[in-house]
Amino acid sequence: MSTVAFHTLGCKLNFAETGTMAEQFRQRDFAAVPFGEAADVVVLNTCTVTDEADRKCRQAIRKALRANPEAFVIVTGCFAQLRPEEVAGIDGVDLVLGANEKFNLFAYLDALDKQEQTQIEVSCIDDVTAFGAAYSASERTRAFLKVQDGCDYTCSFCTIPQARGRSRSDTIPGVVRQAEAIAEAGYREIVLSGVNIGLFGQERGEELLDLLRELDRVEGIDRFRISSCEPNLLTDDIVDFVAGSRAFMPHFHLPLQSGDDFVLGKMRRRYRRDLYSERVDQIMRLLPDAAIGVDVIVGFPAETPERFENTFTFLADLPISYLHVFTYSERPDTVAVDQLDRMGGGVVPKQERSQRNRRLRLLSEKKRAAFYTRFLGSERPVLWEDMDRDGWMSGFTDNHVRVEAPFDASRVGQIESVSLDVLSDTGNVRSAEMQLLPVV
Repeated sequence: MSTVAFHTLGCKLNFAETGTMAEQFRQRDFAAVPFGEAADVVVLNTCTVTDEADRKCRQAIRKALRANPEAFVIVTGCFAQLRPEEVAGIDGVDLVLGANEKFNLFAYLDALDKQEQTQIEVSCIDDVTAFGAAYSASERTRAFLKVQDGCDYTCSFCTIPQARGRSRSDTIPGVVRQAEAIAEAGYREIVLSGVNIGLFGQERGEELLDLLRELDRVEGIDRFRISSCEPNLLTDDIVDFVAGSRAFMPHFHLPLQSGDDFVLGKMRRRYRRDLYSERVDQIMRLLPDAAIGVDVIVGFPAETPERFENTFTFLADLPISYLHVFTYSERPDTVAVDQLDRMGGGVVPKQERSQRNRRLRLLSEKKRAAFYTRFLGSERPVLWEDMDRDGWMSGFTDNHVRVEAPFDASRVGQIESVSLDVLSDTGNVRSAEMQLLPVV
């Protein structure tokens, strides 16, 4: 039996799509092996949001070839779509597949023998209009379900529209069928994923809220989470719905990118600080226990020291739960690079970018600790995950507090009401007596 290994870089959407590619191999009797072990075929699903993502792609290729120098290496994903010739020039790469081609990759595989010349199959992104349904499940509890792809926004720092094309979505019945299949497979939680999920259904006159209402009726799924939604697209109606829904969790992820209005303008974001604050305030009014995660970019060319301080102060004052901090990196063919002289701030030295990143990561740690501490002494439902870390397992509460307990395989996939008593040395929460109340 031939073997295949997969390695995914980047977002939850990439992981969902890797799951679909893995199914193509499974249907052809390939045995999956962990990445890093010798495999006949290696598939790398890449990201290109930052220079770091590009570097990790090259590292992964080298690692795969160390395990088996004769491995047939396939590279797909955003890096492959944007820079196919560059990817093809990396030693050891045999096949480069674009955004359209990865969902039917066996149509481009005549043989799995390494050739002198790398095969490139990449369509023009303007011709990519089909939606490739996908979901992935790396454990026995949670699945990431792709509901939307592409983006119609033109943020000045971003290459994703060039890599994934215009916004397009699955149909509501199509998503519901996928969710029902996930439920039948025994999963308890689904994370809805997309590039710009708030644009779901716009090409058919539908809205994200229409989808959420239908998914809330799917039997067998106890929890849904919305992976990320632009603040200008997270409507009052969506927040109201989540507050009264059966299965949508009190957990939102709102990308901010900057807390300074001038920088937001230069980034071509479609909101300003006031709207963002209004969204957070509404969530807190209706769901006072909700977790709110935030994406933020440091070191954008318009971000002077004073404008960074505006961001820091804005975030420090908001009732948010944690941050995902990204350091800006120059991406070719973006407005921020091509029109640098119009950004209003100049290039931020890399050392300064790193310092700003560290400050916001420290703020994130403080925010998370404060959020977790709020719930000590209370009880909340935890979905235990399938991961044994030195005798401990963990899971998330409905509002995204990570809780630890001694590993017990019989409890994996169970939702249990847990007393949240102490912060552990890992920064997570434990029950003081580690005694769990009856399963709900």
